[in-house]
Amino acid sequence: MTGASPYRLVGARPEPEFEVRVDGRPVPVVPGQTVGAALHAAGVRTWRTTRFGGRRRGLFCGIGVCFDCLVTVNGVENLRACLTEARPGDEVTTS
Repeated sequence: MTGASPYRLVGARPEPEFEVRVDGRPVPVVPGQTVGAALHAAGVRTWRTTRFGGRRRGLFCGIGVCFDCLVTVNGVENLRACLTEARPGDEVTTS
């Protein structure tokens, strides 16, 4: 079965990429990506600092166990970026 698209084999129908806004700047997203994955793919490795000591934080565990990747999405605070699926039109703010 040479030349067959792998998407045909699994019945997938990939959707086009879209953007979310992170602190006012556009970040490209592949459908199904989390906010954390989109930030990481865009080269953003840290987006907040700790209250004490000002240490930089971003993705750490990537599976929702820790709280290093907290963001605000559409006004909802303290969401873990690694678990929050990005949606078209999302407004993400970091701290």
